[in-house]
Amino acid sequence: MNDTGAVLPWLVIRQDDNGNRYRVGRYATEDEAQQIADTLDGRGHKQLYSVERIGQTTP
Repeated sequence: MNDTGAVLPWLVIRQDDNGNRYRVGRYATEDEAQQIADTLDGRGHKQLYSVERIGQTTP
């Protein structure tokens, strides 16, 4: 997350037990974002990690 002007349209979002959502990071590709989300999810914490494209609305 920097100001280099790079296009980083994919977000990793963490949702906690109370439903609060936080941006973990921005990534250039969906695959890169999914790898980060899978790694974080594999740590065994109770948070939910998801991948979203900027501008995409969650159902």
